[in-house]
Amino acid sequence: MRFLLDDEQREFARSLDALLTAADTPAVVRGWASGDHGPGLALWRRLADAGVFALAVPEAYGGVGPLPVETAVAFVELGRHGVPGPLVESVAAGVLLGGVGGPAAKEWLPGIASGTAVVSLALEGYGPYALDADVADAVLTVTGDELRLTRGAGGATGPGAATGPGVPTGPGVPTGPGGSTGRPAPTGPGAPTVSVDPARRLFRPEPGGEVVAAGPGVREAARAAGTWATFATAAQALGCGEALLRATVAYVKQRTQFCVPVGSFQAVKHRLADTLLGLEFARPLLYGAAVELADGAPGAGAAVAAAKVAAGEAGYAAARTALQLHGAVGYTEELDLAWWLRRARPLRDAWGTPSACRARVLAG
Repeated sequence: MRFLLDDEQREFARSLDALLTAADTPAVVRGWASGDHGPGLALWRRLADAGVFALAVPEAYGGVGPLPVETAVAFVELGRHGVPGPLVESVAAGVLLGGVGGPAAKEWLPGIASGTAVVSLALEGYGPYALDADVADAVLTVTGDELRLTRGAGGATGPGAATGPGVPTGPGVPTGPGGSTGRPAPTGPGAPTVSVDPARRLFRPEPGGEVVAAGPGVREAARAAGTWATFATAAQALGCGEALLRATVAYVKQRTQFCVPVGSFQAVKHRLADTLLGLEFARPLLYGAAVELADGAPGAGAAVAAAKVAAGEAGYAAARTALQLHGAVGYTEELDLAWWLRRARPLRDAWGTPSACRARVLAG
């Protein structure tokens, strides 16, 4: 099977690349890791204006989705530029709430699609952490057949603090600086767990939370949300690997040894060629999974798992290649490349470890 993006999809990728290049994402990532979320949230709103967060939200709630192929296009670019934040989680939350429906979907989905609400998510079977819960307006958790929502500290200061159609409102959301709805104001999630990537801030969800949906439909919607989270993370991993390879190729053309570029050495060429092959073999698996998701094929879950294994391993291999061929400079904090090096391993394991995804492929 041959996968080719159409003209509109390629233009979407080019527009996101231009937007993110102009945004100076390395500076955004550094700020996010240090706790300065302002530039990252400003970029979040620009991505929302470009339609990124509407891709998985149903049209009935102000979105344009679900559009898996366009989601893959977007998240490859987000991974290539290293954009921080609960991007995957917000998209998966859109799938979860869209599947559950009800008042929670009406309250939060328009905000997710428009970028005025930042949502994080934790699902059983994918680890105990919610990414960047400290900046989220809400954290969704699914345990068994129950969907719980905990309003986060971001609800008071982040995009969700705005007013207007589709902006989260309701019990526990402050009406303004120092204001109150008469219910307890949201509290922060505590201290983050140390991560290999300082820009991926991991928090254990607060216990309790409001039950916003219950029943067998929640379990089914959570399964679909987990599949989408795995899919979007695979796309991020592919983009991260591409950025690492591109930076490494540029570096070995400049670094010289014995008066010639090190990129002319056969061993270096072979290492780069192997890295490129891994990434290029992962790409059709990713877009093949997107087609199966779009068609609602019974084997979509296994196809997504296969794409995640391939993209995650290829991205991590690209990081190892980049580190080796950059030499000692690859370890330095000052080099922007260090942020991509640190991200490749977490993306490989997030939302489905290689062993879990291989088991899913074997299960069919």
